Amino acid sequence: MTQTTENTAPRPFPEDWGRALAVVAHPDDLEFGASSAIARWTAQGKKVTELLVTRGEAGIDGISPEDCAPLRMEEQRASAAAVGVDEVEFLDFPDGLLEYGVPLRHALAGAIRRHRPEVVVSINFRESFAGGAGGFNHADHRVLGPALLDAVRDAANRWVFPEQVADGLQPWPGVRLVAFAASPLAGHYVELSEDDLAAGVASLDAHRVYLENLEGFDQKSFLPRAAAQAGEWAGVPLATGFEVFEV
Repeated sequence: MTQTTENTAPRPFPEDWGRALAVVAHPDDLEFGASSAIARWTAQGKKVTELLVTRGEAGIDGISPEDCAPLRMEEQRASAAAVGVDEVEFLDFPDGLLEYGVPLRHALAGAIRRHRPEVVVSINFRESFAGGAGGFNHADHRVLGPALLDAVRDAANRWVFPEQVADGLQPWPGVRLVAFAASPLAGHYVELSEDDLAAGVASLDAHRVYLENLEGFDQKSFLPRAAAQAGEWAGVPLATGFEVFEV
């Protein structure tokens, strides 16, 4: 696997592919950096499936996990629909307590073998976000990124998790790129139209209850400001950046 974020000019994200799997830890993760790009891709006719590793049950302080999980799942489905995604799956790992290890790699490799994507999309797993936003990155994000990169390789190897192959999930070596939005090491960009950005804003807005419980967050300005800043970096009016690993 080759990281393609050297200190060179930002490069356009390749778009000569047809299927992507977007894998994140929590409902709302994609909406803080990747959903506008997903809107662009689905408008091009690409198939994007979203996979949530947890159900986000620990994400709202004033709502118990058993009440929070179905609410956040419902909001994620509405959020996905706003950017043209009609397939959303949830695993059942514990929110806030993800651990790197074989169980997580096994579940991710199985999903990759099942969906057979050419591109895998996630969000930043580095310690900080682009521009220093958000402080120290969430533990679940920092765990998921390396596990996802390893699972891409696992999915291609028939001798890793061979019981999946025996059950009919054939190895999948077809992932070309793994891309992480909002990374401080971004080297690629997706140019956004006003319509792409508007769809991304609508996707974020779908997390209504979650956003109502975030103190001091200006949801109306966040994505437009981030898209303009990324566009300035990329040399286009509006953009979103990705750290890309070639497989």
